[in-house]
Amino acid sequence: MNIHTKAVHSGDRKRTGAYVPVTTPIHTATSFFYETAEQLDRVFGDVEKGYCYARYDNPSTGALEELICALEGGDAALACASGMAALHTAILSALTDRRRSIVAADALYGATVGLLMNVFEPSGASVRFADICDLGALRAAVAEARPGCIVMESISNPLLRVGEIDAVAAIANDAGAALVVDNTFATPLLVRPLELGAHFSVHSVTKYLAGHGDVLGGAVVTNSAHAESLRFLGRTIGPVLGPFESYLTMRGIKTFPLRMERQCANACRVAAWLAGHPRVARVYFTGDPRHPDAAAIRRLFPPNLYGAMISFEIKGAGREEVFRFMDALEMIVRATSLGDVHSMVLYPAMSSHRSLSPKHRARMGIGDNLVRLSVGIEAPEDIVADLEKALA
Repeated sequence: MNIHTKAVHSGDRKRTGAYVPVTTPIHTATSFFYETAEQLDRVFGDVEKGYCYARYDNPSTGALEELICALEGGDAALACASGMAALHTAILSALTDRRRSIVAADALYGATVGLLMNVFEPSGASVRFADICDLGALRAAVAEARPGCIVMESISNPLLRVGEIDAVAAIANDAGAALVVDNTFATPLLVRPLELGAHFSVHSVTKYLAGHGDVLGGAVVTNSAHAESLRFLGRTIGPVLGPFESYLTMRGIKTFPLRMERQCANACRVAAWLAGHPRVARVYFTGDPRHPDAAAIRRLFPPNLYGAMISFEIKGAGREEVFRFMDALEMIVRATSLGDVHSMVLYPAMSSHRSLSPKHRARMGIGDNLVRLSVGIEAPEDIVADLEKALA
């Protein structure tokens, strides 16, 4: 089935007694009753399919996991309370029975860098960063570090680099490592990492999948080889998503492909306009034919779908000038997120990469004049008009 059809139908319409709800209901129960203790024992032991305790499973959350599995082409999924909880759980699962060594892309979301350096390193895992877009440098780093896990983003935050996921997956497999890909920016409409050889695909469902700014959640999708460890961690640590958030995410996903297509088209128009503005020093956009990873983008992404994130540098600007620009925006929302139906602007030095030192940000190429724009579904001429007024 096409991804548009999967988004509408997958996970829904499970029989409940004598009737079948058209959409998955919100099951708020924390525990589930059976007529006999023997049947409850069978459910606890996975001998009989069913539900016993909400930390283990929930019908609403299970339906969402089935839906996201279908979108990503995976074998198992775990819906989590946030994207960072999902990423943490994915890396833990990847390192199960593997060497506690991680090679990570040197261009990552700031909180992900913090997770690796301030959680995994102190707990005994070695962490090394490498240029995921330089396959030679990555091979050298993997040969030296002998990692159990490689971590990357399908489109990096905020400079929008795109690594060759299939080539990185081959390097991981040769090293006996698991590849974890944060696919939040690209979404399964653009790329499905598991189909390219990755072992885990992670989402902040808060962003494009739910899409309306009213859900905090995450998801991990994996292959059959890692399904058991992922489920064990979900049951044991309990990072699970609640039923109401699961319901909202499923409702959002039904229109996700339509929204994402509109956002991608809008981003192309906005990026082209920004590139010609005299106050803009540089535009970072995956649809730019001069993008350093243009060959990988053409090969991995569908035609004319480049994502809806744009980063750009304002000429000669520092913190004060960027704040003045942001304050002058009237329609575009100043907020710390992305992927919503409305356009949103963020200052990485203040938010997504605030926890990193100025020197670390500079090494990553994140200057004090860099702005990140998540393009929404508004009329593109209205987005451009708001940017034009604020840049004047």
